[in-house]
Amino acid sequence: MSVPTPTRDDQFSFGLWTVGYNGTDPFGGPTRHPLDVVHVVEKLDELGAYGLTFHDDDLFAFGSTDAERQTMIDRLKGALESTGIVVPMVTTNLFSAPVFKDGGFTSNDRAVRRFALRKVLRNIDLAAELGAKTFVMWGGREGSEYDAAKDIRSALERYREAVNLLGDYVTDKGYDIRFAIEPKPNEPRGDILLPTVGHALAFIDSLERPELVGVNPEVGHEQMAGLNFSAGIAQALYHGKLFHIDLNGQRGIKYDQDLVFGHGDLHNAFALVDLLEHGGPGGAPAYTGPRHFDYKPSRTEDETGVWDSAAANMRTYLLLKERAAAFRADPEVQEALTASKVFELGQPTLGEGEGHAELLADRTAFEDFDADAYLGGHGFGFVRLQQLATEHLLGARG
Repeated sequence: MSVPTPTRDDQFSFGLWTVGYNGTDPFGGPTRHPLDVVHVVEKLDELGAYGLTFHDDDLFAFGSTDAERQTMIDRLKGALESTGIVVPMVTTNLFSAPVFKDGGFTSNDRAVRRFALRKVLRNIDLAAELGAKTFVMWGGREGSEYDAAKDIRSALERYREAVNLLGDYVTDKGYDIRFAIEPKPNEPRGDILLPTVGHALAFIDSLERPELVGVNPEVGHEQMAGLNFSAGIAQALYHGKLFHIDLNGQRGIKYDQDLVFGHGDLHNAFALVDLLEHGGPGGAPAYTGPRHFDYKPSRTEDETGVWDSAAANMRTYLLLKERAAAFRADPEVQEALTASKVFELGQPTLGEGEGHAELLADRTAFEDFDADAYLGGHGFGFVRLQQLATEHLLGARG
């Protein structure tokens, strides 16, 4: 089986912090030299990617002068113009500098909160200038290690205050930008606010402009909490809140590994791609935005390995996309889905015009219903269905 080649139409994007990761971890320093942003853009173009994303501090160092900042912006613009690479998303670093040791939007220090807001507003202007449509917010330091150290209700109110202000800002400026909250349960903080997709969705419902805010779930972040990423994405889609997505690999509940997409729970990655590509009514794509890779090339690799790993993300996604298409086109799979009553779940439980009175009057729903028949009978065939998915995933079918 040949390996598909990525094209711009696939909408694959990478964070500057991903391929630019120099190998530093809590136990060791860099294992690679820094990569220049122009070189990164040119290599991504060569590999078939369509987009580059970045934090402000990825592009120009924290504390840069206006002149230094503008120099880097101009260099990026030049590279984008010469290659056709776009910037679909921008985010702001509110976690690396010492000033953010207790967070940005929710720091106990009011002056820090005001500084964080100004830093974000400035970067929103840059996002609009570069044509980005999504502004991601990852609150990696918005949390605590000690229960007594943070009034969570006040912290959530300060979080809400900040996001409401940002919504006012893009509206007043006329920017075509939406916000996407990126959940994560822990690391670097012991407990991070808005730790899962569900927490973020509940928070968004409290905002003054909830229509401007969605989620940017990441594979590893949900799986770090022991959750099913594909199921979380399905819920985000159900609420119309999947504004962006971060793809990578994770192997169980441990530190954030940021592996290449698919180099973790491959079964769940298959289910995810199937959902994204075929989850809409009539088989239409459930998600049409960028397929963004937020991973880290292993610190064991040299620069060749960096670009090999970038290519691996795209190749794995495309291979899973092919396998998912074959899975959906397989008549035996369609028969198994029907036998497992997967399609029946899409039918309303109540009949048209039926309410509780009609349900209570229906003897077949309770008095005459044979619940005992489910002991030893009425199997759903889920194991067979999963095996068919496994065989397609392994290339044994289609």
